[in-house]
Amino acid sequence: YDPLLVSPVDCAERTIALIQREADHARSRRPARIIAKMNALLDKPVIQALYRASQAVVEIDLIVRGMCALRPGVRGVSDRIRVRSIVGRLLEHSRIYSFANAGDEELYLGSADWMPRNLYERVEVLVPLRDEMLRSRVRHEILDAYLADNRKARVLLKDATYIRAWQPAHGK
Repeated sequence: YDPLLVSPVDCAERTIALIQREADHARSRRPARIIAKMNALLDKPVIQALYRASQAVVEIDLIVRGMCALRPGVRGVSDRIRVRSIVGRLLEHSRIYSFANAGDEELYLGSADWMPRNLYERVEVLVPLRDEMLRSRVRHEILDAYLADNRKARVLLKDATYIRAWQPAHGK
């Protein structure tokens, strides 16, 4: 078993399998959650897998700096998906993917966004982060901090508009 996910070899296929595994865990009432931080989310097969995971009651938090083709909060399709964008004055390059994996969290770091050119056309790599101290730091100092941000964050609504995180959605 090769722990690396490599594009264009198997990164897309294995990413979708990791998302599906979370859906399977949720159906079996085991801990299931996905947190993903990237610059763009445009790949249709990955988006479809995320929709299926949401329908299986997986809680999904996506931190997508730029383009996002997924629509969160659509009843019966993506109710359990939240998307936020945080754009500061510095270009953010980290890609971090967290899968709860029934309580045995797996964290991947790498270069691949979830978009066709990164998954099928370029050489990109995602590597598992195994060191427990580093996993804890990445989870708490980066992912949790981004999810808690209500100053710079914008939240994507189901109508494809963004509002500031502190603004009420007003039924959108």
